[in-house]
Amino acid sequence: MTIPHPFSRLARLALVSRVGNLVTLACRLSFGAFVLLMAAAPVAFAATLAGRVIDPDGAGVPGARVVVATSIGTVADRATDASGGFEVAALSDGSYEVRVIADGFQADPVSVTLGGDERRELSLRLRLSAIAESIVVSAAQIDVPLSRAADSVTVVTAADLEARQIETVADALRLVPGLAVTRSGGRGALTALFPRGGASNYTLVLVDGIRANSFGGGYDFAHLSVADVDRIEIVRGPESALFGSEAIGAVVHIVTRRGGRPRVDGLLEGGSQKTARATIDAAGSRGDWSWGAGAERTRSGGYTGIAPATGEEVSNDDYHLSHVSGTLGWQHPGGVDFLINGNVGRDERGFPGPFGSNPIGAFGGVDRISRGVDDTRQIGSRFTYPWSSRVRQRVDANFTDLSGNFVSPYGESSSGTRRFDVRVQEDLALSPAFGASAGLEFLRERGSSTYVTGGLTDQPIPIRRGTTGVFGEIRYVGRERLFVTGGLRLEHITRDAVEANVGPFSSRPAFPDQTVDSLNPKIAVSYLMKAGGDRGASTRIHASGGTGIRPPDAFEIAFTDNPNLKPERSRSIDVGVEQQVVGGAYSIAATGFFNRYDDLIITIARALQNASRYKSDNISNARARGLELEGAARLMNTLKVRATYTLLHTEILSVDGLPLAPPPFKVGDRLIRRPPHQGSIDLRFAAGRVTAFGELTTRGRMRDIEPTTGSIGGFFAPGYAVVNAGASVRVARGLDIYARVLNLADRVYEETLGFPAVRRSGMVGVRIAASR
Repeated sequence: MTIPHPFSRLARLALVSRVGNLVTLACRLSFGAFVLLMAAAPVAFAATLAGRVIDPDGAGVPGARVVVATSIGTVADRATDASGGFEVAALSDGSYEVRVIADGFQADPVSVTLGGDERRELSLRLRLSAIAESIVVSAAQIDVPLSRAADSVTVVTAADLEARQIETVADALRLVPGLAVTRSGGRGALTALFPRGGASNYTLVLVDGIRANSFGGGYDFAHLSVADVDRIEIVRGPESALFGSEAIGAVVHIVTRRGGRPRVDGLLEGGSQKTARATIDAAGSRGDWSWGAGAERTRSGGYTGIAPATGEEVSNDDYHLSHVSGTLGWQHPGGVDFLINGNVGRDERGFPGPFGSNPIGAFGGVDRISRGVDDTRQIGSRFTYPWSSRVRQRVDANFTDLSGNFVSPYGESSSGTRRFDVRVQEDLALSPAFGASAGLEFLRERGSSTYVTGGLTDQPIPIRRGTTGVFGEIRYVGRERLFVTGGLRLEHITRDAVEANVGPFSSRPAFPDQTVDSLNPKIAVSYLMKAGGDRGASTRIHASGGTGIRPPDAFEIAFTDNPNLKPERSRSIDVGVEQQVVGGAYSIAATGFFNRYDDLIITIARALQNASRYKSDNISNARARGLELEGAARLMNTLKVRATYTLLHTEILSVDGLPLAPPPFKVGDRLIRRPPHQGSIDLRFAAGRVTAFGELTTRGRMRDIEPTTGSIGGFFAPGYAVVNAGASVRVARGLDIYARVLNLADRVYEETLGFPAVRRSGMVGVRIAASR
């Protein structure tokens, strides 16, 4: 299958030349900065921290992470050896905080002050915990401990992914409160994420710090591999004060593995619907060098049974995925840190159409032609230099190229996004309690589509946009009880002039350059009311508030006569409490949130012509409020239980200037595909050579659209409850055999109306791990 690219060969060569010039310039600047900084007078580092990490029984814990940090973030991250020992050398004199990260355990942070060439020995004792400590990079301008993050943050670790035998990032997100995941069919089908009542394009997705969204914020979670994932960080709530555009509702950050003891892991599995999946990943460190890499290959024949809507045999439901990623880093002790990472992926899937529920009888039959192919190419680099123990500079440069080709009975089409961004950030340790960050980010992107045409020849034209973000943040830690983070970011968004559209879809006039400025603040506060020792309890109260924006996508810009479309906006606050008892072995948490969405872009119907003179405008509004509940328990050392529940109320508000909602809605109607009730229960068991899991996910009835015509009348998708279970047995050192059953009760259900979910299916596989 050959699908033409929307750009001519000459235009593509010109674009490649421009990107090449940008990359060459960035490389020259980075190399020049590297030489300059390496030639600068080195900072004197001489102190050493060493010691041992032990479990509750006093035995050494191998593979635990020991993190040494100051108010500007992590300065050292070491893995313990086979006896639980660690050593961190070349530290400057000053105050540090030492934390231990180990799955299923917690340890109290230890504060130390080092002087000169002092060597300090520490013994760090762990205790069983339902919630493990983690270092997160998505809740502030620097990396911070999860226990200090005042935002609503969830971390899914590699250990969680392995225990639950997770295939994709979307599957991992199903157990996170506040997130609604909807998949329109089987493996590889379009998968959307709705954060706290926000739209499916309200989540900023980062892969090792590189933006992965398409132009305007859209993202399909169906193809996000977990082959080499170290952790997934989810921040619920707007984060435009940190990341700018597109972080309007949530941030999902995938961090891949790098460093530690050299190791190689792989799996090979197969099962129902002729599904086969193979992954391999490797990571390690040697001297100043660290690395990580992963690859995945998946194929599935999809559903080939009888279509409920028409009674015919289904075909064209197959799926193929290939993905490769890698990271290479070099860090001189106490000095320069350089990192380069990238990923390449391709997915292909047939689209048989909504062959399930057929509410108005509009489905005409299985589509045996439609098929899509997506390509992803990303590369990024990070350069960090500590000018002193109190000042650190960081420079990031990233490039993303996304392209999609689609064939349907109506012809061929293509779409694409290309993005280049550079970020410079300064981190300052004002005191042991105060830290600050400030910086500048420049982003240039272009979106394209076969259907976005212009000029006299009616050829595809790209939509180009530039963003300059200036940001600042200040952080305060008061006696390990009060944690405050406040930030501000000013976005200066410019869109290049757009030619007049004389194609068959629109008569839009030419648009001049457009400039929009948006100021987005954020503040987050957390207070630890009480803390005890290994058998004690702690209560944490947290609250946050902020704003977010999402600029228009390519279609919203192209198919309008409005030259002044603005970004959609959100305002959000949340307040929560978390209670831990028995040293963290039991935990319960509750968070309430309120979101207001303004300046939503809609098509102006006849009933709204008095509200706007354009074909589309920023006049719609909505709000969402809800409650997130979460509980976790670690029962002895063998059983872990976790449960979540989300109550969500969404409401469509009147448009600006009129007491009406956008037709066919009425004021007060619920938003589409935002379930009012959803929950989950996750059980994990581990004893000796055996591990097992069981999980229940459930969702209430929700408003949906007619699957064939897309009409928005009174259509609803029924609720469901699904059980998955699996087990793994270690048959030899580094060799596991495992199996899982999805939809154990063989329920017939649809996550989105018209698209049947996978019935009961099984997978069996073997996992191999080797390390030095």
